[in-house]
Amino acid sequence: MQKTIVESKLPMQFRRIITLSLGLLTCFVQPEQVHAGQPNIIIILSDDMGYSDIGCYGGETETPNLDGLARDGIRFTQFYNTGRCCPTRASLLTGLYPHQAGVGWMMTDNGHDGYRGDLNQNCRTIAEVLKPAGYRTYMTGKWHVTKQESATSQQYNWPLQRGFEKFYGTISGAGSFWDPWSLVRQNTPISCQADPEYQPGTYYYTHAISDHAVRYIHEHETESADQPFFLYVAYTAAHWPMHALPEDIEKYDGRFDAGYSVLRQQRYARMKKMGLLDKRWSLSEDAEKWDAVKNREWELENMEVYAAMIDSMDQGIGKIVNALKETNQFDDTLVLYLQDNGGCAEGLGRAARGGMVSRLESPSLPAMKATDLQTKMIPDQTRDGFPTLMGPGVMPGPDGTYIAYGRGWANVSNTPFREYKHWVHEGGISTPLIAHWPKGIKGRGKLVEQPGHLIDLMATCVDLAGASYPQRIGENAIKPLEGRSLQPAFVGDKIERDAIYWEHEGNRAVRVGDWKLVAKGPEGAWELYNLRDDRTELHNVVKQEPEIAAQLMEKFEVYARRANVYPLVPYRNRTPKLSEQTVFNLKHGDVLTQNKAPNVVGRGFLVSAEVSKEFNRGVIVAQGGTAHGWSLFLNDGMLRVSVRIDGKLTVIQSPKQLPSQVNRIEMRYQKDGMLSIAVNSKHWLESKLPGPMRSMPLDPLEVAKDSNGIVGPYPSDYKANGQVKSLKIELEVQK
Repeated sequence: MQKTIVESKLPMQFRRIITLSLGLLTCFVQPEQVHAGQPNIIIILSDDMGYSDIGCYGGETETPNLDGLARDGIRFTQFYNTGRCCPTRASLLTGLYPHQAGVGWMMTDNGHDGYRGDLNQNCRTIAEVLKPAGYRTYMTGKWHVTKQESATSQQYNWPLQRGFEKFYGTISGAGSFWDPWSLVRQNTPISCQADPEYQPGTYYYTHAISDHAVRYIHEHETESADQPFFLYVAYTAAHWPMHALPEDIEKYDGRFDAGYSVLRQQRYARMKKMGLLDKRWSLSEDAEKWDAVKNREWELENMEVYAAMIDSMDQGIGKIVNALKETNQFDDTLVLYLQDNGGCAEGLGRAARGGMVSRLESPSLPAMKATDLQTKMIPDQTRDGFPTLMGPGVMPGPDGTYIAYGRGWANVSNTPFREYKHWVHEGGISTPLIAHWPKGIKGRGKLVEQPGHLIDLMATCVDLAGASYPQRIGENAIKPLEGRSLQPAFVGDKIERDAIYWEHEGNRAVRVGDWKLVAKGPEGAWELYNLRDDRTELHNVVKQEPEIAAQLMEKFEVYARRANVYPLVPYRNRTPKLSEQTVFNLKHGDVLTQNKAPNVVGRGFLVSAEVSKEFNRGVIVAQGGTAHGWSLFLNDGMLRVSVRIDGKLTVIQSPKQLPSQVNRIEMRYQKDGMLSIAVNSKHWLESKLPGPMRSMPLDPLEVAKDSNGIVGPYPSDYKANGQVKSLKIELEVQK
């Protein structure tokens, strides 16, 4: 501003001389470091996909472009993410563990340095580090490392403020693929319908991300051909909602008809044949039974749309590869592809919304203007006025639907591993890593079995760029890098490392060599696995190897204290005020949200249910979801109780079928874990559960259904086939 004011006071001829002089001077001002032979670097990150989803890692989905990069590059078989979207992005961008960057959980400030929900100023992004080394920096897609997400938010942590020169994408974490919210070009929030720079025939966010990546590659060749570039392409595919183009969905008609178990077995066999899995590693058990699925057409459509989303992303990656070839940059560009967490078992959108299952014949809501910004992650409506639909029977794919693909398919995605996104067992944190760089990688199609973590990507970029990683920026001390450069693996050498660590939502792990110590939840017991023999984590040897377990516990403790991990799950202290009510009188269809539901933490309770005589299948009552909760349900006349404590499922089954004239069921869940049930006032069964609820379930309490995160080993549409006439819950009074 000051220079402009001074210049404006000068005659035109002098201003021209000054301008020319400044231009000549610029020619001789070099960036901080410029090294000959610096490669272009492209990092491609996909969202909410499992280890085995793409073709070259065993999946059925057609991914010829990723498969081609793998065939001519290398594949890592034991690479890791953090288990959740935003912590992964924070780690990837900074080369630190997520808590060190301020993003230990989601985008909320929980009052502790590790859980601020914002990239802090004690870290640098890859873009911030590579720019002084002479790189141009571009990004397209999902940001998701700041709480400042809306159009009116402060922009101090948006991409352009963290080192990127060009950006097109979303600041927040999820949203409609047809009308994404928090959409931004540079620093300007935009509507996809009124963007003067990008108006395709049909707007689809995955295509928009790919098209802008291609645009930046071509613009770079025109504007800065003498400089290398860093491009970060962060797809939202295949995160919910299940949205895809009809022509892509059609390709997968019938592809998954065999169901969960058969497809997992087929993937498992292909992965072993590919060399991705050791033959000693057994396939983990199925999470859901295909035979028990009632709405198969709907479930199959969800998976077909999911595959179409991946297919569309792969098509876009093909466009990026072609752009590199067209600009003669392909051979000297390092392309890295990986995923942000394992397959997602979240049940968002799988419960009915307002009872509607099909699109109305005409709009029922006022249409939005093209210039209106989309301000909601889950839109209330389409732009032309149709309500957004959810739940069983709503066929996913088109605009105006919003559905997740569910736990059964997530279990397929994570073949052969246990667990899902959120958890730090292998199913939650294992990711493909494809590395392709003709000029810098030796060998074609090789598998790298060395463990790695996305904290290694910053170190790799710094290494290859010849960049200087700063120790201090102004008054801010920059945390030292945690990762290791992957460059040795590119030429067949060993990567030297000590340990890799994880923590998310109290789920904790540490890996040293072949040993992995892992626990579910902040109070969960430690488990120990030798991943050389048992990477699917089916044989806990913590009791057989107490010394190794103790050593790893100590290493985790040291890490957790230095890396801002403690206090574990501080957001739990910020939950809504819970109900102090001790007696609840309920009926069929009642729903109680967390703040109104019985506070069952650390206490016993009695459930008394009056049911209709024809009731022999479905949920009587359920509270909670896949992490914490309990449910009482019937399966073909067999009474069952399901309990989840820190994600671990325990199911108690009645020894015999209920009598035909059942009208009253009583369940007493004692504080010490003892369970007793009476039917028609007569003793029916007694058993022992792992203990009381240790955490308040997040999902609601529901009578006659379990439609959110499900507690039991049943599908999400497992509704009662009879009536729950009345239901009473009595909490043990705390002394």
